[in-house]
Amino acid sequence: MENQLEPLQHYRLIEQAIQYIEANVKRQPDLEEIASAVGLSEYHFQRLFTRWAGISPKRFMQFLTREHAKELLGRSENLLETTHQVGLSSLGRLHDLFVTTEAVTPGEYKSQGTGLTIRYGIHPTPFGKCLIGTTERGICHLAFVDGSEGNAVDNLVAHWKEAKMTEDYKATAPLVNRIFLDPQAGSPGSNKPNPALNLHLRGTNFQIKVWEALLNIPLGAVTTYERIAAQIGNPHAVRAVGSAVGDNPIAYLIPCHRVIRKSGEFGNYLYGSARKKAILVKEIGL
Repeated sequence: MENQLEPLQHYRLIEQAIQYIEANVKRQPDLEEIASAVGLSEYHFQRLFTRWAGISPKRFMQFLTREHAKELLGRSENLLETTHQVGLSSLGRLHDLFVTTEAVTPGEYKSQGTGLTIRYGIHPTPFGKCLIGTTERGICHLAFVDGSEGNAVDNLVAHWKEAKMTEDYKATAPLVNRIFLDPQAGSPGSNKPNPALNLHLRGTNFQIKVWEALLNIPLGAVTTYERIAAQIGNPHAVRAVGSAVGDNPIAYLIPCHRVIRKSGEFGNYLYGSARKKAILVKEIGL
């Protein structure tokens, strides 16, 4: 049965399972109960979940506990310190993908995209469908799509109101493949890695600082809103940092999913708490 499932169906089943486990984690439901909740046999569910997430459903339940989240925060302190010691700046490379960033000028920010052409497309990913938009200067938008694809496009238009929008699936598909499938692979037949993925950011100065700080969170690490606030030199702006994290226009590439609460709770995510946990468990590789 599982071999007949499409990749997007795989993610939907995993998402349902994560939501069920999360809602019932205090009871520690057994494999039979979770499998039944998503309409699969124990055998097929165990194989599908383990193949997709890289860990068993039981191990994932351990991942969801507050105690484990606090362990991740403690481990991440050393990773973040190492990052700073080796001199990786906020405009340097993303730790699991080669990325450079370019922010719009104040004048360009006010213009809301006047004179720009944004090519966009909707594509499948391991975490559900995504909408990606790109300008000549780089990726300007990346969002997961749940529900109406039209609403997802409307959100892109709302952020770049004066830009010309062109649907171009062929132009955006290679970007999605690099981001989600093989980030550092070179072109076929070449031993050289692909050039950096460029990000074209439109935000206030404060937002840009927060998004650049997110780029410094290494793969396999998590951090807190408080640490981000301290990193950008404004330790009392924790709530403002939270708002900027939530306004991140380039999901996954700018890893806002790696920010959790200092209490050990995973916190909210614009694209759903289940997706946030799915991405983290894939990255951390328990």
